[in-house]
Amino acid sequence: MEAYIVDWLNLLVRWLHFITGIAWIGSSFYFIWLDNHLQAPRDAADAGKGVGGEVWSVHGGGFYHAQKYRTAPAELPETLHWFKWEAYSTWLSGMFLLILLYWYGAEVYLIDPTVAELSPAAAVALAAGFIVGGWVVYDLLCKSPLGRSDNVLGIVLFVAVAILAWGLCQLFSGRGAYIHFGAILGTIMVANVFFVIIPGQKQMVAAAARGEQPDPAPGIRGKQRSVHNTYFTLPVLFVMTSNHYAMTYSHAYNWAILIAITLAGALIRIYFVARHRGNASPVSVIAAVLILAAVAALIAPRTSATSAGSVSFDEVRVVMEHRCTACHSSSPSHPAFPAPPGGVMFDTDQQIVAEAQRIHQQTVTTRVMPIGNLTGMTDEERDILDRWYQSLEPQP
Repeated sequence: MEAYIVDWLNLLVRWLHFITGIAWIGSSFYFIWLDNHLQAPRDAADAGKGVGGEVWSVHGGGFYHAQKYRTAPAELPETLHWFKWEAYSTWLSGMFLLILLYWYGAEVYLIDPTVAELSPAAAVALAAGFIVGGWVVYDLLCKSPLGRSDNVLGIVLFVAVAILAWGLCQLFSGRGAYIHFGAILGTIMVANVFFVIIPGQKQMVAAAARGEQPDPAPGIRGKQRSVHNTYFTLPVLFVMTSNHYAMTYSHAYNWAILIAITLAGALIRIYFVARHRGNASPVSVIAAVLILAAVAALIAPRTSATSAGSVSFDEVRVVMEHRCTACHSSSPSHPAFPAPPGGVMFDTDQQIVAEAQRIHQQTVTTRVMPIGNLTGMTDEERDILDRWYQSLEPQP
């Protein structure tokens, strides 16, 4: 019953996380687009009132006229809309999922004994430390003299992110390392909103309410952090779905793959931001495509040099019964799984044969199964499954 309740919590909170994430990222992308499409006001009266830019748009059967003030209007409107709860809700639901799956289920999803021998308590403590420490280091870098140059700061932040990706992959399972990489970037993003962007906006609103000219410095700091957030977005979105792609996180060089895809995501976002401004060069998006193509080519499965000798199906069945059916059965015996993951079952010979390609891909090509090698599948057993698959005629 406990695993069943956890599954329902997973379903409901993941759904909430998905919805709030769309709201946050959607509003973030919209305001980046809006800022980069502003034109000088055509009406001199608007310019005299402090309007710095405006844009006309049409959507959903109506016309919209958005204006941005250089600092603040002379008189604040009665209703002022804030964009913050989308970010907070996304982070809170995401952290709940992280705790539920990767901390509460640390032995299943976070720890891989072949990577590092960690107790659940030690693994969770390290994970929490990385999340808090990631924000502290990032914030200090932004407040340091490096923060005065966006280009220099950007290079330093990428190096720091690359070191982070490598370090996480030396401590946790590939899947656990990837999701914590995303959690750290996501925490930085929401902390930017909570500690920098919203407080800066409140200072500007308070000054305007007092009839004073707002200090532009908080707005400048908030703008810098907002730009960082938009470049973090695509890498975080990749990580959110990465558990579906074992070819990345289970690879021996999973850290390098993560760095490459992070760079590609940032380059793609750079292109679209520049495109909004009307001066986009295709160089960044071409570079991103080449990076992704290179990763795909370098990690492509190679034909294995299997040892000679036939394998009987009896040997295969023994491996499957000892290492796989604890989870992949109509009635899993492992307490973490109330139902077979993905609906895949190996109770009968027919089910095993029907899933031959998937078995080979997951246990031999990517070696991601058994998850965290919970059941202790040996290299010799993987070799049995490999030789059996290679002997199938025709190969699936």
